[in-house]
Amino acid sequence: MNQTSPSSRPWKWLTPVLLSSLVAACGGGDPVLGLNGAGTSPVNTVTVVPPGPPLLAPPGSTLVPLGLASTYGAFGGSAGLTNQGLLTVVNGDLGTTAVSTAVTGFFNNKPTNCRYTTTGANAGLVNGNINTAPPAPNGTCPEGTTGIGSTEEAATLARADALTAYNDLAGLPSGSDPGAGNLANLVLASGVYTAAGGTFMIQGGNLTLDARGDPNSTWVFQMAQTLTVGGPGAAFPQGVVLINGAQAKNVYWQVGSAATINAGGGGTMVGTIISQAGAAFSTPGNVAIATLNGRVLSLNASVTMVNTVINVPAP
Repeated sequence: MNQTSPSSRPWKWLTPVLLSSLVAACGGGDPVLGLNGAGTSPVNTVTVVPPGPPLLAPPGSTLVPLGLASTYGAFGGSAGLTNQGLLTVVNGDLGTTAVSTAVTGFFNNKPTNCRYTTTGANAGLVNGNINTAPPAPNGTCPEGTTGIGSTEEAATLARADALTAYNDLAGLPSGSDPGAGNLANLVLASGVYTAAGGTFMIQGGNLTLDARGDPNSTWVFQMAQTLTVGGPGAAFPQGVVLINGAQAKNVYWQVGSAATINAGGGGTMVGTIISQAGAAFSTPGNVAIATLNGRVLSLNASVTMVNTVINVPAP
């Protein structure tokens, strides 16, 4: 009977261990069962998309000037704005070219306590100006005035600048659609991204924007139709994560119709959303705060919020 020398015996057990480690390190193994046969497989795999030509804003400014629309956290086009819940806070201006009665569930304290159809259950704080067409919501409020320097003029000029910005964004050369419409679990360098099918969504994971150390890196997302963030379904909030110097002020969403942001509440969206046909944040009954670090500017239809916090980026 052949005998194995003592010096060769350790390789009997060391070799399969080394082979298993090598396979695991190279991403091998059964894609369904895994190395241990337990049936586990990776979920929410992050895909790093190779960068294309960089899109950079001029130092100290933004790529697409927003003009007078830049101070607005929310703008409800010609149709108004509605809030439900007591946790909504807009850290910026609020506006619409519609009459003041088209704004419901908001109040501000600049310079007086102006309330727009608030109730004990629906009152969102605006830490900025509220600009509408007349009439004023009550006799002590400066909002709802007309003429030069009026709140109506301010809203009209802001909408015009938002429209200019929308057209500038839509007019940029189109780019790739790395997630085939779904931006979840992608890591994107600066650039223009265009929805080949007309719609973008972030469902099943967050989108990460990587500035690669350049704070002027800029992202533009063009879509002819809708933007949907969150889900699948009404639950599962999703959002955008900024890394390596990326800034909310340099992220833009050009939406050809409407935007729906985290219908189940929660989540953090980033960037300036300019839509043709309105936007909705969360849905009635949700208390988890939906956050937008950016702006939502609707050109025509209304903007609705439920327990939503909007933080306008610094210039």
